[in-house]
Amino acid sequence: MESVNQTLQVTEFLFLGFSGMPRGRPFLFLLFLAIYLITLVANSMIFLLIQVDSRLHSPMYYFLSHLSCLDICYPSVTLPNILVNLLRQEPTISYNECMAQMFLLMSFAGTESTLLAVMAYDRYAAICEPLHYSQLMSKEVRVPLATASWVWGLLNSAIHTALATNLAFCGANKIHHIFCDVPPLLKIACSDTYVNEMALHTATVFVGLSPFLLVVISYVYILSTILKIRSSTGRRKTFSTCAAHLTTVIVYFGMANLNYNRPSADYSLEVDTLVSTLYCIPTPMLNPLIYSLRNKEVKGALQKLLGTQEKEDASPGKQ
Repeated sequence: MESVNQTLQVTEFLFLGFSGMPRGRPFLFLLFLAIYLITLVANSMIFLLIQVDSRLHSPMYYFLSHLSCLDICYPSVTLPNILVNLLRQEPTISYNECMAQMFLLMSFAGTESTLLAVMAYDRYAAICEPLHYSQLMSKEVRVPLATASWVWGLLNSAIHTALATNLAFCGANKIHHIFCDVPPLLKIACSDTYVNEMALHTATVFVGLSPFLLVVISYVYILSTILKIRSSTGRRKTFSTCAAHLTTVIVYFGMANLNYNRPSADYSLEVDTLVSTLYCIPTPMLNPLIYSLRNKEVKGALQKLLGTQEKEDASPGKQ
């Protein structure tokens, strides 16, 4: 009961992430707002194209539609609060909002890492098992795989959030971060954090490392198959089908590793703020750009949609 009472003493948290740059906040507000709007529009466009263009009704684009949905939800958990706090003298968040933000953030992050592993398996099936691809990636397979990715992220997040609500803070409410996450909360907790830390290490293995290893294993087989293709044109054409996914994997897991696995000895508030900003703000914007710039089918679908609109607008009988 004492632990609960101590926790309730903290009704809000104060973010210190941008405390060292008071004059730069208006610029950061405009920059982050622009990135957020681009993220929403670009991912919404990818999602819409996949729904309306029959050429994109394949397993790969089915998973990409889920990725686009995640990249809309993920920044929407943190960026609105960050934007508001950039205009405040004291950037704060209530205790309940902090717990909710942490739950949603970890849910979407865990789902995305698992989904990227599923997408790697899809590329493996397409390149290494082309004759069985339609069977391996049938609707009966891909729908449960996508659903399992969401459920896995939610379960992982629920465990961490439940453990975090039992932490006591003893009046300490200054978070050296720009959003609510497990590691910065553990740093200011005054109660025993052993169980929370063990849960975090376990999640690092099962939610972070395991999906990444599955991606690596998939691409070992993929590259092995590609190298067996005699024609250089054939190798290049085959590799191009997974280039966008591979780029997304490198960006996502690279930024996640920097954000969660940096040595504590190298900690500084400025570096932590920079890495956290790169992890949660521009990364969701890059995925639709990567897929639209490197994928002819997506570009073709977009051109078809815009071209149809132009034709309809130019038709003499249309008002």
